[in-house]
Amino acid sequence: MSEDKPENLDEENQPEAANPSIEEGAKFALQRIYIKDSSFESPKSPDCFRGQWQPKVNMELNSSNRTIEEGLYEVILQLTITAKIDEDDEVVYLTEVQQAGIFHIQGLSDVALKQTLGSFCPSVLFPYAREAVDSLVIKGSFPALMLAPVNFDALYEHAKNQQAEPTH
Repeated sequence: MSEDKPENLDEENQPEAANPSIEEGAKFALQRIYIKDSSFESPKSPDCFRGQWQPKVNMELNSSNRTIEEGLYEVILQLTITAKIDEDDEVVYLTEVQQAGIFHIQGLSDVALKQTLGSFCPSVLFPYAREAVDSLVIKGSFPALMLAPVNFDALYEHAKNQQAEPTH
């Protein structure tokens, strides 16, 4: 047995080959997290506090990024939460949060960089955005709103696949 690697593993099953985003010499560092913009509106206050509280809550989620300088990127995760009362479908509250972060990223291929900016960075920002939304809702005198976790990898892949589809 002069071969160094086990018989059941080949080059394709090595950890480096299984995850193409792991690149030698790659650097990733979170520089800063901050709220870029936030707002809360409650157009039906105080009347909305008198009825039954069974709202329909809708969340819209978007992310964007821009290059600040080589290797330094700003990523913005925007959450828009709308709560409506079932009976009349009127907006009870609307809150918007733009949670941003500055990330130092170097040594990634273009594909890995796009995935990091479009999936990994927003997933880092989401807990902060979720807390900001919850805080605004509570300060508006509404019950706490704990947003469910989001699978940013799946959202990124879905968006990438939609872009790849030809339009008719």
